[in-house]
Amino acid sequence: MQDHRGSAAVSEPEVQRVVSEQQTIHIAGAWRPAISGATREVLDPVDATVLAVVAEGAAADTDAAVAAARAAFDGGEWPRTPLAERAALLRRTADLLDRDRERIGLLESRDAGKTLEEGRVDVDCVAVAFRYFADLAAGGSAGRVVDAGSPEVHSVVVHEPVGVCALITPWNYPLLQASWKIAPALAAGNTFVVKPSEITPLTTVALIELLVEAGLPAGVANLVTGAGDPVGARLADHPEVDLVSFTGGLTSGTKVMRAAADSVKKVALELGGKNPNVVFADACATEEGFDTAVDQALNAAFIHSGQVCSAGSRLIVEEPLRERFVAELARRADLIRLGRGTDPGVECGPLVSAAQLARTEEYVASALAEGAVLRAGGLRPEGPGYFYRPTVLDGCHRGMRVVREEVFGPVLTVETFRTEDEAVALANDTEYGLAGGVWTADPGRARRVAGRLRHGTVWINDFHPYLPQAEWGGFGKSGIGRELGPAGLAEYQEAKHVYQNLAPRPVRWFAG
Repeated sequence: MQDHRGSAAVSEPEVQRVVSEQQTIHIAGAWRPAISGATREVLDPVDATVLAVVAEGAAADTDAAVAAARAAFDGGEWPRTPLAERAALLRRTADLLDRDRERIGLLESRDAGKTLEEGRVDVDCVAVAFRYFADLAAGGSAGRVVDAGSPEVHSVVVHEPVGVCALITPWNYPLLQASWKIAPALAAGNTFVVKPSEITPLTTVALIELLVEAGLPAGVANLVTGAGDPVGARLADHPEVDLVSFTGGLTSGTKVMRAAADSVKKVALELGGKNPNVVFADACATEEGFDTAVDQALNAAFIHSGQVCSAGSRLIVEEPLRERFVAELARRADLIRLGRGTDPGVECGPLVSAAQLARTEEYVASALAEGAVLRAGGLRPEGPGYFYRPTVLDGCHRGMRVVREEVFGPVLTVETFRTEDEAVALANDTEYGLAGGVWTADPGRARRVAGRLRHGTVWINDFHPYLPQAEWGGFGKSGIGRELGPAGLAEYQEAKHVYQNLAPRPVRWFAG
């Protein structure tokens, strides 16, 4: 693998250099091509040209990666490395991310189609996550002493690494989502095999490079680039994998869970959402309040072209406010500037692939056929690439597919309510339960509504921020388990009770 680390600025050819040798599979400390020699073209979503060529791994590559991770866990040093040393490596990785912020931010922008500033922010957030889990690991203890009720017994509960972890990440936030899994897995002392999306694998390759540079022992971090089937499928059912953590769509997530069942491995799933953004009229009683709520509704729905699991794609607005609010929202949506994320003034990039563009177009067409009213967007602009105008659909109701199902595109639906109870009922009327927002000037109402919403994260008078110290995950079909926070580390640990009898003597249960 060509050494391209440490540059302060990044030129366009350097994006190509990342995978110029097509050796993007990392097993037992070595970069290699696919065993079959197969490759895959990674397309630039701005113009559908080839951005890079990567190795296309398959089941044999996956088995080799799992074997390396197994050997590193069972006989290697990492699971037995002191907590302080593991934490130090995570901090060194964060420092390297700071150093390479521009290079990796550009790579994320080019690969996923997001703006360059979004790519930079992602790198910053990844560094923060690594430092958070470093601090959390360093603060670990020798265990929780349990009172056994006898001075002759010493009883303690300790937490140990799960073992070999399979980490399967999505295409929308490839670097960020990889860090939410890799950082706690390493902090807990596990080894892993990571499979990034075949659509956006490039920054995961870069992250593994930085882990190696930081001094991670060979075999602890393994990477297989390739398709969900066979690579992800093989990881999910592999008998030597102890845990599988998957972020992605509901259909794929249920397949992962079924595949993992035969070996009864631990499973953590984050499967997206259909997230409500509830706006009460009192939040807009002033011009500043109105402007803020409209601005945040745009951010909630259209950041990264709506390709966000927590996107506020369901606007639920109080009826007296609806016409004014939606009119201003639509006006501003029509002004959003599309283009390549590295170009000045661009606010929104393309969708990630032709398939995602076609999916978005189909959802909008079905909504219009079901009676939705188009207030903004609803079309693909002329020119190359996978662009779609930010779209506002008014007059929506829960019978529409576009309201029930996750579009993962720049599409905002509008529903209305008249009472607080009706607002809560609408917001909870979804099989998902990842996140939701509430806008109100009434503190009592804010607390009541937040308390009644069945969503893993609830924002009051805000939308989208998260904290690495706070758990992230959802209710219902948004998944099981949590990432981030203390629970995010606990996902990668097993609790063990060690009971020591300090004065053993015969029990005499049997007469002999």
